[in-house]
Amino acid sequence: MFQLLEEIEGAKTIGIGGHIRPDGDCVGACMALYLYLKKCVEPDVSVSVYLEEPSEVFRTIEALSEIRTNAEGETAPDVFFALDCDSERLGVARSLFLHAKKKINIDHHISNEGCGGLDYIDPQVGSTSELVYRLFDKRYVDAQIAKAVYIGIIHDTGVFQYSNTSPETLRVAAELIGYGFDFAKLIEKTFYEKTYVQNQIMGRALLESILLLDGRCIVSAVDRKLMEFYQVTSKDLDGIVNQLRNTSGVECAIFMYEVESMEYKVSLRSTDKVDVAQIASYFGGGGHKRAAGCMMFGTFHDVTNNLSLHIERQLNGEEQ
Repeated sequence: MFQLLEEIEGAKTIGIGGHIRPDGDCVGACMALYLYLKKCVEPDVSVSVYLEEPSEVFRTIEALSEIRTNAEGETAPDVFFALDCDSERLGVARSLFLHAKKKINIDHHISNEGCGGLDYIDPQVGSTSELVYRLFDKRYVDAQIAKAVYIGIIHDTGVFQYSNTSPETLRVAAELIGYGFDFAKLIEKTFYEKTYVQNQIMGRALLESILLLDGRCIVSAVDRKLMEFYQVTSKDLDGIVNQLRNTSGVECAIFMYEVESMEYKVSLRSTDKVDVAQIASYFGGGGHKRAAGCMMFGTFHDVTNNLSLHIERQLNGEEQ
């Protein structure tokens, strides 16, 4: 851990960015840090946050409209924070990070080996949002900052259901809700509530899922044609892999959607019997032991066969 405000002392320009296809933890951590720094720094210091357009469910976070979705032509800042990822997965502002005078990387993914600057990486913590909150001087934290942190925590812990939820996570969550925001409504609106078409595409994915490995693995896929038929984007597919994992007897769930022809974004969820971070890492991705992802090429059957081979080895207790 380091002293956050000391590390940015003297900086006139500060950038914040997260990974491609930002999830709740990424958005929550980036916006919490953005709101915090805007309160702490002098008026002449410029603070900017760069992300791909977040899902509409996060509109409750203050200043979300101030996110920059394009960094083309901008000058590298004095300090750049890369949150919830390494530099390889950094989204629209990767170039700004690489050329920043000072690089600070905050993450909780075990696959992150650091970015060559100041690294604060702790895989034992349930979310990057919780790590960011640890760095805050609590005198500057308000309800809006606390709400952004809380959103990040609930999304990466599955509302405190996943194994990455620690006693400290619950203590932090209790402290956060003490700031007075409607945390129950926040959980409902950002985590559970789905639009009609989101429910439709989830239903289709569940209907067409396939059980493998004697029912211990389940797989489903959504191709471009299906996404166009339901008029959905990748943001509308959140939660499908978790619902697949909830199938009785399943130790590992695979959900993939087609990004381009023969190119799939793969999400993996598992019980403690399968280390999906290890599998995702083998295919160039990363994540956590029970929640990870990667990009893969080939047909649906190619991808499924390649993944299920590694899943089966782990289920059978074989070394990879």
